[in-house]
Amino acid sequence: MIKGIIFDVDGTILNSMPMWENVDELYLRSLGVEAEEGLSDKLYTMNMEQAANYLIENYGLGLTVREVIAGIEAQVKNFYETRVPLKNGVREFLTEFRERRLPMMVATAGERKFVDAAFRRLGIAPWFSGIVTCTEMGTDKRNPDVFLAAALQMDLEPSQVLVFEDAWHAIQTAKRAGFPVAAVYDQSNDKYLKKIWEMADIYLPEFADFEMFWRRVSKL
Repeated sequence: MIKGIIFDVDGTILNSMPMWENVDELYLRSLGVEAEEGLSDKLYTMNMEQAANYLIENYGLGLTVREVIAGIEAQVKNFYETRVPLKNGVREFLTEFRERRLPMMVATAGERKFVDAAFRRLGIAPWFSGIVTCTEMGTDKRNPDVFLAAALQMDLEPSQVLVFEDAWHAIQTAKRAGFPVAAVYDQSNDKYLKKIWEMADIYLPEFADFEMFWRRVSKL
């Protein structure tokens, strides 16, 4: 029986992945510099410092790594504070869980300050019992620690907690740790769609028809 909920943020609650896929181009544009085609693909596997070095060296920015990182973070911060939207239908799901008195936690690879800013603006911050971040735990979602920590804060076993995730690697991690998973569609994960569909307990192309969804949850 499901007694608690864990939500991922980017690509699951928030429609924020398009920004993350283009944040470096947006940053360059803010400096009056045109980005090369396919820049996001080139930076995809780099950490923030590596990406900053690439931009400095390839665009002659005349800035330090720290300054570039600060500039990118300013773009991200502004997006979360002023523009990032909820995914369609997610507010109704959150409302239904709250009315059923199910505790909800966040487990995210994102930064707490960005999540807090977006959740406050969207009016959903009070609905969550807490936020667990990979950064604060010194890990990532290839390790189940953030999910286990969130379940622990609700005093529940993994089998009692439904995890909402969009990313293939995070879905794998949660399932292997014993959590039932509701996979949420996001275009950024299209190349893993078949694997996601096969592994998840429930697949959501969109947040719609909560009653049908809840009937499926009751069978887990």
